[in-house]
Amino acid sequence: MAFKILAINPGSTSTKIAVFEDENQVFIKTIRHSAEEIAQFPTIFSQFKYRKEIILKELREAGVDVSEMNAVMGRGGLLRPIESGTYEVNGAMLQDLEQAAMGEHASNLGGLIAHDIVSTLGNGTKAYIADPVVVDELEPLARVSGHPAFPRVSIFHALNQKAIARGYAKDCGKKYEDLNLIVVHLGGGISVSAHCRGRVIDTNNALDGDGPFSPERSGGLPTGFLAKLCFSGEKSYAEVKKMLCGAGGIVAYLGSNDMMEVEKKAAADENWKYYMDAMSYQVAKEIGAMAAVLKGRVDAILLTGGIAYSKPITNCITERTAFIAPVKIYPGEDEMRALALNGLSVLRKETQPRVY
Repeated sequence: MAFKILAINPGSTSTKIAVFEDENQVFIKTIRHSAEEIAQFPTIFSQFKYRKEIILKELREAGVDVSEMNAVMGRGGLLRPIESGTYEVNGAMLQDLEQAAMGEHASNLGGLIAHDIVSTLGNGTKAYIADPVVVDELEPLARVSGHPAFPRVSIFHALNQKAIARGYAKDCGKKYEDLNLIVVHLGGGISVSAHCRGRVIDTNNALDGDGPFSPERSGGLPTGFLAKLCFSGEKSYAEVKKMLCGAGGIVAYLGSNDMMEVEKKAAADENWKYYMDAMSYQVAKEIGAMAAVLKGRVDAILLTGGIAYSKPITNCITERTAFIAPVKIYPGEDEMRALALNGLSVLRKETQPRVY
């Protein structure tokens, strides 16, 4: 009898749900959220009921019976730095996710929604997360920012990046642990990471103030101007935070976080093209920085995430970085399958869930 697994992946601009029977995906749905829909919620946690009800509605309409699930996998959120692996959702994790103890991100909702769903079943089904965005494998030098009050932290698209890197290695007939890769997740947030023989030794903080700007995040900003704004009295703390994550980047410049719309308009409007190219430019520049981290010994550059479907963007990045290493493009992400396979490994008792 096949194990049935429900995977839930809340992102900044979408919520993805999928059902697997063992390794086989039998249902998948991407629910898009416009900037206007998201803007009505002051915090990530306040989106909990909205997103959960949409998920349950889509499952009902697809004829999926959640009571038949053997496990519910949620995308891991902003937790305390932890080792790579699969974790059962427990009280300590719920508290940190609800209180946004380590910061706000849509992925915080993954474990919360998964736990809420299984709590209504009463049949012993458990909720898990896997490879959350706070997987921390940074080298000591990568933690230094320039001031001791502001240490650099590991926040990146660990689940997708690890899955894509392992998939590339398998395609090459090699081990992930034997390769040096630069993996770029291009989505609502953008993370660029140096994978050195199976460990992510450096990455930009893809959430709130590091690396390239993205469809809705400001990335690294001129700190002097930012400090001046913070003490000007013009903006509250919450408003500044929203400028950094949620209302920054492309949506701040162009009023849209929909990169399909941006690409379409950029074909005819120089202003839209200018900011799309600027984002691509910043991604390429960050890739160059990670090449330096790996001392120039890079086996491949892997571009993934939803924006990797955009040929104008991937072409722009490739033109600037192909001199470093071959560029391979994996549009979309492998996060749903990665979540399911992590859950399946636990159900089959091939691995033990970790305790948060």
